[in-house]
Amino acid sequence: MLSRREKVAYGLGDTASNIIFQTVMLFLAFFYTDIFGIPAAVVGTMFLVVRLVDAITDPLMGLITDKTRSRHGQFRPYLIWMALPFALCSVLAFTTPDISTQSKIIYAYITYCLLMLAYTAINIPYSALGGVLTDDPLERVSVQSYRFVFGMLGGLLVTTTTLPLVEKLGGGDSAIGYQLTIAVLSILGVLLFMLCFLGTRERLKAQQTRNMSLTDGLKMLWKNPQWRRLSLAAALVLTGIALKNTLAIYYVKYYLLRADMVTLFISIGMVGNILGCAIAQYVTRYIDKVTAYISVQIIAAIVCAAAFWVPAENFILATVLYFFWGFFLQMGTPMLWAKMADVVDFGFFKFGVRATGMVYSSIIFFIKLGLALGGAIAGWWLAFYDYVPAQLQTANTQHGILIAFALLPALASLLVAAVMRGYTLTQPRVQEINRVLEQQSVSSQ
Repeated sequence: MLSRREKVAYGLGDTASNIIFQTVMLFLAFFYTDIFGIPAAVVGTMFLVVRLVDAITDPLMGLITDKTRSRHGQFRPYLIWMALPFALCSVLAFTTPDISTQSKIIYAYITYCLLMLAYTAINIPYSALGGVLTDDPLERVSVQSYRFVFGMLGGLLVTTTTLPLVEKLGGGDSAIGYQLTIAVLSILGVLLFMLCFLGTRERLKAQQTRNMSLTDGLKMLWKNPQWRRLSLAAALVLTGIALKNTLAIYYVKYYLLRADMVTLFISIGMVGNILGCAIAQYVTRYIDKVTAYISVQIIAAIVCAAAFWVPAENFILATVLYFFWGFFLQMGTPMLWAKMADVVDFGFFKFGVRATGMVYSSIIFFIKLGLALGGAIAGWWLAFYDYVPAQLQTANTQHGILIAFALLPALASLLVAAVMRGYTLTQPRVQEINRVLEQQSVSSQ
């Protein structure tokens, strides 16, 4: 079993990642439309276009990490190499030069693209690191539970401090406030990545089976039916999450008409996320993680859809539902990431190649595709319903925000549950695969 200290150290890496990840998901669209002055439809398109670059960079980064060999391991060195570039790109993305609207759009495309490239270069190795800490299926859920509890604590830090820091550091200038706030959070992120590097150890070593090209790796992934299902589920679930969280500020400010409660609303939601992640490892002790994952998706869909019938004046009930949506949906997140390690083992069992980096990077691409689709749909949806920044919205626009906030993410969760019904890597099957692999390893020595 892994020590609690090592699980915490690994989790601190996701605290660092989530400082930026949650800031981008919760605040970047609002920053672009209401602070930087970019039209909502343009923002939506940018979110999608830039993420399409990941179709190349994510599997390429996975292949690079699979071929990496160093005295510090295969994945850990990237936490050191990429921490500072990631921080710098984060600050640039939230910097607002005084230029024309067209130049602002170009600047936003370039800096957002750089941010996503830096995120890819550090997050794919970090995510793959979780798959080589242990080969025990239950320990993998535990590791991912620690990861996402600490990741969501990073998110809670973001939700509780971002807007107050923007106001304090900006002195009334929101543009400067956002830039300085991200700078402070990014410095903290660099320190946390260092602690993650120092506190973890890679135990499952890469197998020198053959020199695999990017094309060979992608073909091998496609032959793996469990990878295909998990990739589709990841894209769908993150589409729903990104859509709902992107619109959370708009929902509170323009539908509930409680701009003064934005920080409280999203922070309570983040607490729900943390508790859901924390309880996942206990749930999977009694319920197989495939069955549990399908169940929490269905429950989350019901809770999410219920928000559609909450009156605008009932802020408390709206907040409670947002809390429980995050609680149930994020309960499934450690299970999803633990399944990635299982897919790696299954691929090694079937094809003789432990392509940890390729599996994680490819599924992360679909996660980021889901984030892109969620963000793009949010921007397009706002434009379709005639959203105008920084003013009272029409009844039609308010209704559009409500539909996208409550019903569309619920539909995404139901589709995830349907897709995962065909996923067959249950805990007993994964344990049997690992027994066979151990026997093969012993007999080959």
